[in-house]
Amino acid sequence: MNRRELMIGGMVAAVAGLHAPRSYAQAAYPNGPVKLVVPFAAGGVVDAVARHFSEKMSALVGSFVVENQGGAGGLLGASAVRRADPDGQTLLFGDTSSLTIAPYMKDNPPYDALTDFLPISMLATSSTSVVVHPNIPANSLKEFIDYARKNTGKLSYGSAGVGTVTHLAGESLKQRAGLPELDHVPYRGAGPALNDVVAGMVQVATPNITGQVLELHRAGKIRILAVLSPQRLAAVPEIPTASETVPDLVVRLSCGVIAPAKTPDAIASRLEAAAAKVLADQDFAKVLSVSGLEPWKEPGSANARKFLALEREQLLPIMKAAGLRAA
Repeated sequence: MNRRELMIGGMVAAVAGLHAPRSYAQAAYPNGPVKLVVPFAAGGVVDAVARHFSEKMSALVGSFVVENQGGAGGLLGASAVRRADPDGQTLLFGDTSSLTIAPYMKDNPPYDALTDFLPISMLATSSTSVVVHPNIPANSLKEFIDYARKNTGKLSYGSAGVGTVTHLAGESLKQRAGLPELDHVPYRGAGPALNDVVAGMVQVATPNITGQVLELHRAGKIRILAVLSPQRLAAVPEIPTASETVPDLVVRLSCGVIAPAKTPDAIASRLEAAAAKVLADQDFAKVLSVSGLEPWKEPGSANARKFLALEREQLLPIMKAAGLRAA
């Protein structure tokens, strides 16, 4: 073969490379395990849902691995995903605290859930609640509000900590029911707050509904007066919603899968379709229900974006009134 033939052969090979099928020119997705970042320590409600979701997604998409990156109310883990390459290999299992509350407790929010991320789908919700020690003479939220008004300055409520969803639940109750003297006692987690309600050290708490809370209620160690969800929960349909007594008293922890902004449409669409299949999975719904959670009823990216915008609109005024943000 002469020099001229070698040159022509090289040019033909180069042109052929330009027209190679996309399946050959692009790496398949996922390219190795997908890292699902939970921005909290292991063992909480969000972590439990994320691990169950990860198992389901592994069977549908490819290997998913949960990585806990806790700290600063979820800011550290969420910020790490924001900086990650938008290739679908690093995702966030975000929730109300990390996406809506924690960023806006800063004078300059470190990220915006709607512009710095691409919501794939909301997945589950855990309602907050109003629980009391059995010695409190109230069997309904209305009776408790009446009792609290007659005992101004004598009651306090425990939350999982400043800036948590449970804190906002308590502040929302105070604001909407007119109970400004109901003092806030922040704990380092919902568990310690519940323990003190059982012991009678604090009279009221506003925990998320979990299997533990339901167990304590059924054992008579605490009394759930109301759930702060839009509808009654399937796990405890006998317990009324707070809105049945105080209009629009809804505060819940919602969580979902979130990708970095600019994630390619093809990858986002595949993740969205897989998440919808997980939500339709009866086993996934059953595991959530046993723990007092409920699967999200409106899957998809567009619905997730709409919900996150609405959640921000609802919660930021509560935060401002509680002194958790400047503006």
